[in-house]
Amino acid sequence: MSKWYLSYNGQQVGPMDLERAIQEAAANPNGHAWCEGFPSWKPISEIPELQGRALATIPSPPKAPNQTADVIDYRIVGEEMQFVEIELDPGESAIAEAGAMMYKDSSVEMDSVFGDGTQTNASFFDKLVGAGKRLLTSESLFTTVFTHRGSGKAHVAFAAPYPGNIIPLSLPTVNGRIICQKDSFLCAARGVSIGIQFQRKILTGLFGGEGFIMQRLEGDGMVFMHAGGTVIERRLGPGELLHVDTGCVVAYEGGVEMDIQQAGNIKTMLFGGEGLFFAILRGPGRVWLQSLPFSRLAGRMLMAQRGGKEEGSVLGGLGRLMDGDNRF
Repeated sequence: MSKWYLSYNGQQVGPMDLERAIQEAAANPNGHAWCEGFPSWKPISEIPELQGRALATIPSPPKAPNQTADVIDYRIVGEEMQFVEIELDPGESAIAEAGAMMYKDSSVEMDSVFGDGTQTNASFFDKLVGAGKRLLTSESLFTTVFTHRGSGKAHVAFAAPYPGNIIPLSLPTVNGRIICQKDSFLCAARGVSIGIQFQRKILTGLFGGEGFIMQRLEGDGMVFMHAGGTVIERRLGPGELLHVDTGCVVAYEGGVEMDIQQAGNIKTMLFGGEGLFFAILRGPGRVWLQSLPFSRLAGRMLMAQRGGKEEGSVLGGLGRLMDGDNRF
C-alpha cells in the first residue's frame, strides 16, 4: 500500500495510509503532500485523492471541434492492483486488448475488429495491414471495441494483467503521440491509433529490452497504459541524459531519444548482475519508468521454481553458496 506524507510549515507527518491522509488533509488542507511516484511535494488542494475523491470519475475536457477520438470519463480504482473504469455516453466507444475486460454494463456491446478499430471505413486490405502491425508487436490480430448502445451513462472496466499501476494519458498533452513498450497498452478511447515504432539503431533494437519494435499510440484521445510495480514520471530537459535498466522503460514522448550503452567494464558486465547494456534516454520530454518489469518478475518466479536465481553472479550454484542464497 502506498504511504503518504504531509508537511505543514516544515513539520512532516507520516508515513500514513490513504484513509488517514484524507482525514488529516480534511482537518488541515493548508499544507503539502508527497506519495510514492510523485516527482515532488504538491499542495494538498491540488491532489484529488486527498479531497476524498479517490474513486470519483475524472471528467475529460469537452470535445474539440476537430477532435476525432471519443471523449471518455474514467476513474482508476486501487493502488497496487489497479483497474480503470470508463464511463461512456450513448454511442461512445472504448478499445482494449483482447481479454482485458473486467466487467461491463449490459447496454455496452462488444465487437472484435481487425487492428485498432480506427479504420472503420477502410478496405479489407487496409484493415489487414493494421492487424499485421499488431502482429509484429506480438499482440492479437484483433482488438475489442466496447460501444454504449443504450441511454444515460454506462460503464466498462479493464484490469491489468499483473500487479502494477495504470497510467492515464491525454495524447494532446504529448503532441498527439507516445512511444511505449509492446505490452503496456491496456485500453483507449475509440479513435486512438495503435501503430508500431521501429528502433533506428541496430544495437538499440538488439539489446534495448523491447527489441526493434515498440508501440506508437497516436491521436487526440485518452489512452491507458499499464506498468509493473511503482511508476514514476521524469521530465528531461534538452540534452539531459538518464541511464535506465532496459526493462524499466515504459513509455516516452516523441521528442525523447533512446539509445543503449555498455554497462561498465567487463567485470561489471559479468558480475554486476545488471545485464550487459542499459538504456540511455535523452531529453527533452517526459519518460515513464516502472520498478518491476514483468520479465524480471517472471524470471524470478521461473528460477525460484528451478531452485536458482535469475539475476546476479554468473558463477551459478557457487555464487549462491557465496552470497548465502543457498537452497536445498
